[in-house]
Amino acid sequence: MAISDWKKSVVYQIYPKSFNDTTGNGHGDINGIIEKLDYLKMLGIDYIWLTPIYLSPMNDNGYDISDYYEINPDFGTKEDFKRLLDEAHAHGIKVMSDIVINHTSTSHQWFVESRSSKDSPYRDYYIWKDGKEGTPPTNWESKFGGNAWQLDEETNQYYLRLFDVTQADLNWENASLRKEIYDMINYWIDFGMDGFRFDVINLISKGEFKDSDKIGKEFYTDGPKVHEYLHELNRNTFGDIEGFMTVGEMSSTTIDHCIKYTNPERQELSSVFNFHHLKVDYKNGEKWTKMPYNFIELKQILFKWQLGIHQGNGWNAIFWCNHDQPRVVSRFGDDSTEENRVKSAKMLAISLHFLQGTPYIYQGEEIGMTNLYFDDIKQYRDVESINAYKIMSENGFTNKEILDILQDKSRDNSRSPVQWDESENAGFTSGTPWIEVASNYPTINVKSALENKDSIFYTYQKLIELRHNLDIITYGSIKPLLETHEQLFAYERELDGKVLTMLANYSDQPVAIPEDIDTTGEVLINNSEVFTRELEPFQAVAILR
Repeated sequence: MAISDWKKSVVYQIYPKSFNDTTGNGHGDINGIIEKLDYLKMLGIDYIWLTPIYLSPMNDNGYDISDYYEINPDFGTKEDFKRLLDEAHAHGIKVMSDIVINHTSTSHQWFVESRSSKDSPYRDYYIWKDGKEGTPPTNWESKFGGNAWQLDEETNQYYLRLFDVTQADLNWENASLRKEIYDMINYWIDFGMDGFRFDVINLISKGEFKDSDKIGKEFYTDGPKVHEYLHELNRNTFGDIEGFMTVGEMSSTTIDHCIKYTNPERQELSSVFNFHHLKVDYKNGEKWTKMPYNFIELKQILFKWQLGIHQGNGWNAIFWCNHDQPRVVSRFGDDSTEENRVKSAKMLAISLHFLQGTPYIYQGEEIGMTNLYFDDIKQYRDVESINAYKIMSENGFTNKEILDILQDKSRDNSRSPVQWDESENAGFTSGTPWIEVASNYPTINVKSALENKDSIFYTYQKLIELRHNLDIITYGSIKPLLETHEQLFAYERELDGKVLTMLANYSDQPVAIPEDIDTTGEVLINNSEVFTRELEPFQAVAILR
């Protein structure tokens, strides 16, 4: 039965290119998703979120859209997509689409027209500036490396590209552009869409165009008109559709802004992603370093956002990994042995899913898929990772040092094909997969998970069932516990006189539960056969009293 309250929902993210291939061309497709709807129904999720399936040169795996109204033939046809919507709805599953409206591909017709002439009516759809004495307009850095401005030699001006050189930033100051975007959003709503995930949506409003003491993000992150634009988007499209769910990906944002983005009275978005908790293994904010994560800092950030968003009447999306993040069991768990992989994957699931917010499960997370551990740069496909390899090489890193870092942090870790069974290519394709399958697929796969009633899959299934049935998980207040404990992650949720306590041991050593923690009550879930005042390595438990 479908859950009517979207706040009690659980979302399953699908990266279609790596989900399930029905044609043998090595790329996942829409029909492959339809094939697996029974599996997703069994898991119990309420929404699927699809990363972009629109027409694209795929320089950034679909986040470089060249036509908002057409489906990428690599994934199928518009008719296939309509059938997916209909079949998903028949299974009681809603569909959210990923949409990118901060930038387009440089092969989008708008940009083709824009660069054709300074007098083109589409010129102002993008951000064009003159250089300064043969150098770019500002010293801003691209998120993918290098300067954020690209010279167009035909018109001798620079266009802004905060990401890849083939991804030109749109100019939201232009009212005609905004109307085109709203018309497109409404087209897909009429087509049957149930929600949207808006990529890097807090970057759409640019402030002053001047040199930065850092990398420039202070001039375009949560920019001066971003709330005005999102309110206008809401009012012109999805705002009055009951139950329509939206989530904004927020880059380098703040709690105050995210409260504004999601407080219902402001009529902007339903919920937000923030990534602060996933930067606890960066050194001085630098992603491309190899270092263990800081457990105390991880807890502090999670609690800070939980308390801040709750008190401000906002709403979080809660998640461990997605298509841009490494696999969580390899990152915050322990995949060095099979026992520890299973136990820590369950522990991570339990400790996240009792937080307040909408949980997102990334494909393969529910069976404990791991990082890839590639040992050759030729195995990587991600443009960000390949660019980072070049930059690190130029800065004196050894080949081994670079590969060690990529093994930890490359986006390709999450983009390998879903491991469905032990057959060739993990059952993902009958052809050659676009990126190699993880070598551990013969033992880590959906088929073996479904056959084992003690598998990670059934922990996720139970967590979803509990969220659907217990209001305290969705609406309860949150109280951090043991904030400076070096092994335990713990908190309480409270609603209507009921208290739910979550305790998780993030270490590979047993640890005693402090005496002041009340462990009486009904055990809702436990990833061990026993529960005592001493938690086993990677044990997690939730108790209701």
